[in-house]
Amino acid sequence: MGGQAAFPGCSLYHASKWGIEGFAESLMYEVAPFNIGVTIVEPGGARTNFRYQSSKLAPKIDAYEASPAIHARRMLEEAKAPSLGDPAKMAEIIINSADLNPAPKRLVLGSDSYNAIRKALTERLAELETQRELAYSTDIEE
Repeated sequence: MGGQAAFPGCSLYHASKWGIEGFAESLMYEVAPFNIGVTIVEPGGARTNFRYQSSKLAPKIDAYEASPAIHARRMLEEAKAPSLGDPAKMAEIIINSADLNPAPKRLVLGSDSYNAIRKALTERLAELETQRELAYSTDIEE
């Protein structure tokens, strides 16, 4: 979901995800004439030891207490509930998607992913709509 919804303290993570999404979406159109599909997988959290249980944090640095970077640290320190996503189900869906024709543009996996992406896209579309008149006002009148 990190290529569609952004969270404080994760700017470098989101930069890479949004960049890959732009690349993959453009690639979809470039390889379509060759009957090649591209799917962007948008997983939410999966119940593995990858993020929370295996994370090792460096000692706190006071200078970061007032910055957005503290959000990433708190996310790891305060995580109590395990992720909702079942990694086996997610993997099976990803593998099976390779046989789908046409390939789906995106696979949103996990309710957390769906909810975060839906919220981000809804907010983005609402903001876009407020700028319609402004956008059209910059066209050359002929």
